[in-house]
Amino acid sequence: MKPFLSEDFLLHGQAARTLYHDFASDMPILDYHCHLPAQEIAENRKFENLTRIWLNGDHYKWRAMRTNGVPERFITGDADDYEKFQAWAGTVPRTLRNPLYHWTHLELKRYFGITGRLLNPTTAEEIYRTCSEMLHSDDMAARSILRRMNVKAVFTTDDPVDALEHHVLIRKDRSFPVRVLPAFRPDRALGIESPQWFNGWVDQLEAAADLPIGDFESLVEALQRRHGFFHEQGCRISDHGIEHPYVHDHTLKQVNAIFRKVRAGRPPEVAETLQFRSALLIELARMDFERGWVQQFHLGALRNVSSRGMNSLGPDTGFDCIGDFEMARDLARFLDILDRDARLAKTILYPMNPRDNELIAAMIGCFQDEAVRGKIQFGPAWWFNDHKDGMEGQINSLSNAGLLSCFTGMVTDSRSFLSYPRHEYFRRVLCNMLGNDLEKGEIPDDLDLVGNMVRDICYRNAEQYFGVGRHLSINDK
Repeated sequence: MKPFLSEDFLLHGQAARTLYHDFASDMPILDYHCHLPAQEIAENRKFENLTRIWLNGDHYKWRAMRTNGVPERFITGDADDYEKFQAWAGTVPRTLRNPLYHWTHLELKRYFGITGRLLNPTTAEEIYRTCSEMLHSDDMAARSILRRMNVKAVFTTDDPVDALEHHVLIRKDRSFPVRVLPAFRPDRALGIESPQWFNGWVDQLEAAADLPIGDFESLVEALQRRHGFFHEQGCRISDHGIEHPYVHDHTLKQVNAIFRKVRAGRPPEVAETLQFRSALLIELARMDFERGWVQQFHLGALRNVSSRGMNSLGPDTGFDCIGDFEMARDLARFLDILDRDARLAKTILYPMNPRDNELIAAMIGCFQDEAVRGKIQFGPAWWFNDHKDGMEGQINSLSNAGLLSCFTGMVTDSRSFLSYPRHEYFRRVLCNMLGNDLEKGEIPDDLDLVGNMVRDICYRNAEQYFGVGRHLSINDK
């Protein structure tokens, strides 16, 4: 019987072990999609205790705790930090075969050196005390964590109205070697189905862009101004969290009428919402192309399905799930509209529903061109798929229909500074799959050939794709 979480964890053969230890393990990390708060990096935050860095904001853990019958008071409520940690420690043994069990113990091992002890109610007090004391040291401040995990660049997730003042501070500090760059996330610009929320955001956009917004054209102009401001601050990537691509037929007259209706506080019809989103999404995609950005589309999440949870706790608290939206026809049309006008930016597509893996793997091959190797990417296994089976499924689909060798690799998609072992987890899964192929004679017995592909996927492809280290200098405009 193999020991749990040994240095050969998930590596089931000599070839897999060699690929991981000799080629993958020491590669840097380029985290091109995450939700780390730039303020905490700018201020080099030290976390008060293990709960603050590990449980706060982590809806993966919150969902597991709710399933285990933990009262909400000990999840997002007013219980003290140690009580919340005790509730998590009591849940961890119940997470066997969930990736949370692996991630939990990988993170305790990599950040705090805890080995040979599993987190449970018996070990909770000692682990909490040991880790919390370590978090008080300079070596465990936010910037130190990024350096010790060999992170070269972090792309945060930022609303167009954000001032990016913390990114400005980070960029001015030449002593900090990790690139921390914003990503332009204009989802709220598409949210006209809720006029009160949308209008409050448009008011913020008016102030940020210093432009009155009275029609669709001025909305686009305001977003263009903010797009330009983000570009000045080093942004080279947009991100969209949408249910499916929007390509409904519309005219400018119709879109302006819809915009005025919503600004007057009246909710749009479903068809009007789709028309407005279609018009704006194309404009945003054209902005990305004009400035040479990468555009990301996270597709297929069904959000806030529990009205009870949404009403009591708000969004991003663990009440989202996989949706079953139709993808192929609208996605093909959306990409084709941009491609036929030679205005299709580098694009990463992340399907939420694994049933769409083959669809995405096949679709990206239709829109590649000589502008860049792997211009259209099948994004890494995401959210409900960033586990062993999900990663293997994404890798197999991409391998079968495209070129795995061009893949830009893993992201954390996390709000926690302790999530970087997810890159290790992915690299172990990748090396195990390739190692198995090698040992079965399904790919050549050439460790340099296979190992260099591993290095490309782990870091080098992403470095080339995003241009980090080449043109994103501190003064780049």
